[in-house]
Amino acid sequence: MTGYDAFLLVSFGGPEQAEDVRPFLQRVTAGRGVPQERLDEVAEHYFAAGGASPVNGHCRRLLDDIRPRMADLGLASYWGNRNWHPLLEDTLARMADDGVERAVAFVTSAYGGYSSCRQYLDDISSARAKVGRRAPLVDKLRLFYDHPGWVHPWARSAAAAHTGCAAQLDAGSHGAGTEDIEVIFTAHSIPVGAARTSPYVSHVTTTARLAAAAAGFGAWQLAWQSRSGSPASPWLGPDIVEVLGSSSAPGAVVVPIGFVCENMEVTHDLDVEAAAAARSRGMAFTRAGGVSSAPEFVAMVVSLVAERLVPGTERASLGEDGPWPDDCPVGHCPPPYRIPVG
Repeated sequence: MTGYDAFLLVSFGGPEQAEDVRPFLQRVTAGRGVPQERLDEVAEHYFAAGGASPVNGHCRRLLDDIRPRMADLGLASYWGNRNWHPLLEDTLARMADDGVERAVAFVTSAYGGYSSCRQYLDDISSARAKVGRRAPLVDKLRLFYDHPGWVHPWARSAAAAHTGCAAQLDAGSHGAGTEDIEVIFTAHSIPVGAARTSPYVSHVTTTARLAAAAAGFGAWQLAWQSRSGSPASPWLGPDIVEVLGSSSAPGAVVVPIGFVCENMEVTHDLDVEAAAAARSRGMAFTRAGGVSSAPEFVAMVVSLVAERLVPGTERASLGEDGPWPDDCPVGHCPPPYRIPVG
């Protein structure tokens, strides 16, 4: 085995109570010129849900599932967030206190792109600089957008949501067949300029295509969600609410493959706003559940760590181009002028 002594789970982070909401949003948007009105709007989404994002709870469960597997590999387990407690710099300081010298990091984002990949590397570097010379080295694990442990759980989740949507149609006597249900995969929208300089759209599309095929869907589409930038700046579209608002289908299944687990952009933007758009059209609506607690997903994280620890370990991939490299290409995903609010 190679010289690692710790595993680090790295995520975006989210508020845990109402008092955290505005400090969290101010940290996320610092220096980005986001209008106060937009922050107030997003804050209300959190307050309506009790002030807490579900993301930290999912991270705790994922770490609980992973910790004994890491112990079997001789690694201590830690968790640090980019934008809320436990913050990366605090976690790295604790790791240094514990004598950790080198860690592998699993980032809860499957895709290439500035906010989904490069910014995590930058934040890890910044956190290490804050800790100083004693900070452990941290190597980010590869992107996993085409890994079977990512694709197959999404296929099963999407198929279960499709079954649920069909049951709604049957109960409502819509008289429509399951072939009439729209299957819509979604991911966070980003500025078009940022999309041009990264593999983000290609990676998301690959996951959607592979998951749709594994679930047996003959037809599907990709939509985007949670736009947070200036209306004057072009962002990826179509937006999921617009797609549902103009649909004539009797039912829709929305599959949020852009997210490892539920966060506010899933529980509000989809479960509230997208669901309301579907209801306004008289559509049956189901949203596929996140996959971070799926056994195959947990096994994938372990396998990605094993790739680094044990030379010759199989590097699983369902994509035509094979697995993403351990180290992203030089110049990969430069920062856009404006970065989306997470």
